[in-house]
Amino acid sequence: MELQGKIIAALDVKTGTSARGEWKVQEFVLETLDGQYSRKMVFSVFGAERLQTFNIQVGQDVTVKFDIDAREYNGRWFNSIRAYDVRQVVPGAAAPEMPPFDTPVASGSPTPPPAGFGEPADGGSDDLPF
Repeated sequence: MELQGKIIAALDVKTGTSARGEWKVQEFVLETLDGQYSRKMVFSVFGAERLQTFNIQVGQDVTVKFDIDAREYNGRWFNSIRAYDVRQVVPGAAAPEMPPFDTPVASGSPTPPPAGFGEPADGGSDDLPF
């Protein structure tokens, strides 16, 4: 899933140690404007490498790609929204428009087929009716 909005809060980094070694996770609050009402979503980024790569700052406009999962603990269910890609939105840069799928794409002269294309591999005649 994907959502675009502004980072309004960065929560404290949490660290720990597991059987696999050290880990880091940080949660961020994203605010979107859906119509006339704003919505907020808390998402987490897991891993020191991702935190460093994404370099998320409060006030940035970003696009977040994320997965949603739920798990049960003591008879209660909890949602987990984990980001796997966060990109800063560049102001004034519009996404390139793609033509509708049924619109023919203009191109230069067609590329000729390679030499020997369509000829029998053994060099003999092809007796197929088409």
